[in-house]
Amino acid sequence: MAQQEHQLDRLKFCCSICLDLLKDPVTIPCGHSYCMNCIQSCWNREDEQRIHSCPQCRKTFTPRPVLVKSTMLTDLVEELKKTGLQAAPDDHCYAGPEDVACDVCTGRKLKAKKSCLFCLVSYCEEHLQPHYDVPQLKKHKLVEPSKNLQENICSRHDEVMKMFCRTDQQSVCYLCSVDGHKGHDTVSAAAERTERQRELQESLQQILQRVQDREGDVKLLQQEVEAISRSADKTVEDSEKIFTELIRLTQKRSSDVKQQVRSQQEAEVSRVKERQEELEQEITELKRKAAELEQLSHTEDHIHFLHNYRPLSALSESTHSSSINIRPLRYFEDVTAAVSELRDKLQDTLRQTWTNVSLTEVDVLLSEPEPQTRAGFLQYSCELTLDPNTAQRELKLSEGNRKVTRVKQQQPYFNHPDRFKGCQVLSRESLTGRSYWEVERRGGGVYVAVTYKSISRAGSGDECGFGCNDKSWALYCYQNMYRFYHNDITTEVSGPPSSRVGVYLDHRAGILSFYSVSETMTLLHRVQTTFTEPLYAGLRLFNSFLFGPGSAELCNLK
Repeated sequence: MAQQEHQLDRLKFCCSICLDLLKDPVTIPCGHSYCMNCIQSCWNREDEQRIHSCPQCRKTFTPRPVLVKSTMLTDLVEELKKTGLQAAPDDHCYAGPEDVACDVCTGRKLKAKKSCLFCLVSYCEEHLQPHYDVPQLKKHKLVEPSKNLQENICSRHDEVMKMFCRTDQQSVCYLCSVDGHKGHDTVSAAAERTERQRELQESLQQILQRVQDREGDVKLLQQEVEAISRSADKTVEDSEKIFTELIRLTQKRSSDVKQQVRSQQEAEVSRVKERQEELEQEITELKRKAAELEQLSHTEDHIHFLHNYRPLSALSESTHSSSINIRPLRYFEDVTAAVSELRDKLQDTLRQTWTNVSLTEVDVLLSEPEPQTRAGFLQYSCELTLDPNTAQRELKLSEGNRKVTRVKQQQPYFNHPDRFKGCQVLSRESLTGRSYWEVERRGGGVYVAVTYKSISRAGSGDECGFGCNDKSWALYCYQNMYRFYHNDITTEVSGPPSSRVGVYLDHRAGILSFYSVSETMTLLHRVQTTFTEPLYAGLRLFNSFLFGPGSAELCNLK
């Protein structure tokens, strides 16, 4: 409260022209006070009109009053300065280039607090006060400060534009509405604002909803980024372990080959050296005998010669052959050849495996939007045929294995582990990308389904039936009625009756949609999930007492 009183005191001693404390204050005949230089400069500009007025109350004076410095005001201002009174408002109170300035202030202008749509004037806090105090001014429309107030003035009639012409889609004044826009659909600007405000709110809601959807998409993409990173990190870690194990195994095999070669080397060298020693002993013995015979041959004593000489045949026979067969230098070449062959095979395997790794593309592309027209769906049409090895024996295939009919006579199918016990059949082709096909049905009820190949075949219970387990999704169609089944949960489906059902699959995005196909396509049911295996198209048939044998055909869309 004391601060507010201090602020009022300051304003009382400010010049309304420069908005600063009075300097050399003078009081003019109407009683208002100004800085001498400020009022003189103001009146100097009015000298040509020979009429001088008060900037505040607009009272005119003729002739120009003589200005005399007010001693009392001078003393009061000086005294107030000594008590700590600020000389002028803070700088942030003044209007800058980007601010809306008060239209009433003279000299340095203060920032506008409000703009009046009735007066078409912007006011600072001081000059705005009458709009809060005077009853007639309280009815005026105050808005946040605006630089565009002149846009509310009709350039033709210089009147405030309070009407809106819907015919010409422009703002007009009242005179325009009865003149140039006579006969047009004109309403008050407030009424048009209310209508457009409603449209704005609807647009805002749509934008906010789209923002929410996009934020959800961003969150999903972030999750996908994290999943990709986790998968990549795990793959790198697993690959390093596998290659480390492969290197360890190769090193072990290298060590085994080295140990085996050295062991064989030691055994063979030992055997050869043993024979070598035997031969050297035999050579020593032969040399000793040769020396004895040489000595005996030189004796002159005939009797001594005859007593000691033994024929050569009397020599002890050698335990070894007289000839040694030396093989060519190919002792361990077979091992080298075997290792080389292993190297070549390993290189071929690594080359082939690396080619497969290089060709394996990680699918991280964003899913494309679902087509909106049948022509768009037909871009993804696929040629499907039914697999006789999966058909139950009461199902007869025809039309190049594209049509199936339930019959009473069992068909002569061979026994096969993929054959269903219930009246079901699968497509021969698997579905892993974006696919679209259509089924034309007649007679009894038909389940149009997709399923993993791993679905059970042995039996007719829930583990085998399309839509009765977590491995299959099925739309049941019977006359004008539809139901969707998955994991034995039933969902009622409404839609226009049609004998043809379209199926759209985006395996990577996890989207499965069923459509009623006639002159137009109507969505019957859409599934958003995650598929973990390749899918196969499936058909399941029921007979009808009223409409005869049920049949279904995979349509040729090419």
